[in-house]
Amino acid sequence: MVVANLAWPSPWVLLIGSFTSTFGAALQCLCSAPRLLQSIAKDDVIPALRPFAKVTKRNEPFIGLILTAVIAEMAILMGAMDQIAAVVDFFFLMCYAFVNLICALHSLLGAPNWRPRFKYYHWTLSLLGAGLCFFIMFSTHWDYALVSCALCIAIYKYVEWKGAKKEWGDGIRGLALSTAQYSLMKIEDKDPHPKNFRPQLLLLFSMPWSRDIVDLRYLKLLHFASQLKAGRGLSIAVAFIRGNPLSIQDRSKAEEVKKRMEFDMSQAKLRGFAKTLVYGEGQITGSLSTLIQSVGIGGLRPNTLLLKWPTYSEERSREAIDSEYQTFTEKLLAGVAMDMCLLVAKGIIDFPVPQDRLAGYVDVYWIVQDGGLCILISYLLQQHKVWKGCKLRVIAIAQEKDNNLKMETELKQYVVYQLRVRATILVVDLADPQISKTAFERTLLMEQRTRYNLEMHSLVHRPLQRPSVGGLQFMAERQSRFEVHKTHSQASLDGVLPNGERGSQKDEEANEHSTVTDTISKKSRVMFASGEEEPRAKTPEEVAEIRKELKALDRSKVHKMHTAVRLNEIIIENSLNSQLVLLNLPKPPIRKEGLEDYIHYLEVLTDNVKRVLFVRGTGQEVITTTS
Repeated sequence: MVVANLAWPSPWVLLIGSFTSTFGAALQCLCSAPRLLQSIAKDDVIPALRPFAKVTKRNEPFIGLILTAVIAEMAILMGAMDQIAAVVDFFFLMCYAFVNLICALHSLLGAPNWRPRFKYYHWTLSLLGAGLCFFIMFSTHWDYALVSCALCIAIYKYVEWKGAKKEWGDGIRGLALSTAQYSLMKIEDKDPHPKNFRPQLLLLFSMPWSRDIVDLRYLKLLHFASQLKAGRGLSIAVAFIRGNPLSIQDRSKAEEVKKRMEFDMSQAKLRGFAKTLVYGEGQITGSLSTLIQSVGIGGLRPNTLLLKWPTYSEERSREAIDSEYQTFTEKLLAGVAMDMCLLVAKGIIDFPVPQDRLAGYVDVYWIVQDGGLCILISYLLQQHKVWKGCKLRVIAIAQEKDNNLKMETELKQYVVYQLRVRATILVVDLADPQISKTAFERTLLMEQRTRYNLEMHSLVHRPLQRPSVGGLQFMAERQSRFEVHKTHSQASLDGVLPNGERGSQKDEEANEHSTVTDTISKKSRVMFASGEEEPRAKTPEEVAEIRKELKALDRSKVHKMHTAVRLNEIIIENSLNSQLVLLNLPKPPIRKEGLEDYIHYLEVLTDNVKRVLFVRGTGQEVITTTS
């Protein structure tokens, strides 16, 4: 009013002009604010604002207009324009401050799309502008400034938590990418020190993918990987899809599988990355090898291969080259060749889900020194709520020449005191110089089935040469001869074992039992082809043939099978009711011909054990006695 009295020619000129300007600004805000609110709600930046995204038939944001009018009316009824002006000014200052900060951040990060028009622009100008905005805020009303900053941080965290549907390439993401790149460049591309070792998991899935059917074993393996997250390591899950890498349809299918894996990983609370790889006909072996060699960036690459035990199939020799069993052996060989740690979960269907709470024992069988990987894995599992109620037991295998008391004392000193892992130490004897009939029988069955599978494999991979009727009849006869009912397995060799094999062979087996075997098997679960309940009496010619085959058996294989049987008996005796059994995974044979025997040994070793985790280290220490 004081200024109005100085106006010429009348005070009403200034009063009318002021009211007109005020009403114009108010109407402009009432028109623009609802549109801005409707745009924010339509972009789904803040999910709580979704109702304001609706418009009328005339494309008017009526709901947003009502909210804006209510807020304006409340401000008018307060009657304290000075206080309202401070709040409005603070929001404008916050807006200008963040615009300047983003400009400075883009300049510092060197974003290719940041190309300012001002010729003399420098990032310090933006930083100075942001600093001035914050200075004005805190110098006038520091309490309002703190509330404004807290409100902005709360909105940002809310949007980050709910997840915006659209991506604008925010500066925080660019800063995170630049920081990650800088950190990777600083990491040396070599094996980490044992103090810094943590399992960086690589999960490989080569199974049929379907929209309607979900493989429960695949989900259980993701859950088990998430239960190792106490190591805070990298996790990469890769799905192999058979198809044409150049086909748009196959690539779109791969993208769908990737999205599904990302969803399943989020449900399993497994933080990591999901990838898909499309391979062509007969390229699975090369694709596996190439992936394992090239996955990862610099020093941040997987060091542990997590696999599930393949499903047993009587017709696996006739399966395709990219079948589950065939690819399992390829994964093992590729992992060993790249010096990766191996984790193989057997009985994965019985492994717990995150809702389970187990109580009992986790048994680690101390057979060979693997750098402490078995102890480390069991310790990481105990940190998860699923396994937290389980107690750890370390069961050492002693042989004839070992001092059990000394072994127990040294192992307790190493595990409990030096490694600082709470565990109960047990020592059990393996010594049993007498080779059982079961070992002979299973070795014979293993040899026969291996030969049969190799013969079938050669027929399958010769499609241009059709086998003759006589050849097929010969194969059928061999198959029927090799099939033995498991309930009559003990009696089937009575009277045909060589006399020299029935007694003890202490001199020969003393060296065989000095080290625990590298390869181990499973009971044959094959039936009579004729479906007979009782085995018929063998003719003298058949008995002579079996005697001949028994004499031709490889003595080393018999001893290994005997050790596998004895170890299985020890595991059943001590860990039948344990929640998990961890065993050393022997090194796979280099020759593919020996993989059949290798799988049989491992199946016999873990027969009738509910949950087994095979662990193989690289021979280097992964756990230290010092912090």
